[in-house]
Amino acid sequence: MDFRVSGLPVEPFQALFGLSDAELLKQGARRCVADEKPGFPCRVSLEDAEPGESLLLVNYEHQPEPHSPYRAKGPVFVREGLRDRFQGVNVIPEQLRLRTLSVRAYDDAGLMVDADVTDGKELETVIERFFKLPDTAYIHAHYAKRGCYACRIDRA
Repeated sequence: MDFRVSGLPVEPFQALFGLSDAELLKQGARRCVADEKPGFPCRVSLEDAEPGESLLLVNYEHQPEPHSPYRAKGPVFVREGLRDRFQGVNVIPEQLRLRTLSVRAYDDAGLMVDADVTDGKELETVIERFFKLPDTAYIHAHYAKRGCYACRIDRA
């Protein structure tokens, strides 16, 4: 079964690019500089930042369904200056392959259908199993260690 992995859209973050540290603080965001790789996973490009690269740490609502008890937001890293997000059909970015993931299937109402924890190297198996469930509308991957949102996966 074909699937599409998508990073976050860059547009919600573009107004923050280039702001001073004081201006970012007023927006509830922080600038940080990657000091190791892997370690700073950008949720737009779905690539880990290179050491020395600047990122923004911001709060983002990744599960916005207003009538779902699973509505959620949390911290994400975004590399500054990006213009496009990652979207790939039947492609698992290395950023996901390197980590243990919590994978969650949701229905059209934003209710969780199923969930599992997997090594990123085995993500396709979980995607296939979840998309065989008739109620699965989309999948979210989270980094299991810190629980932060990683990306969205849809049928292609």
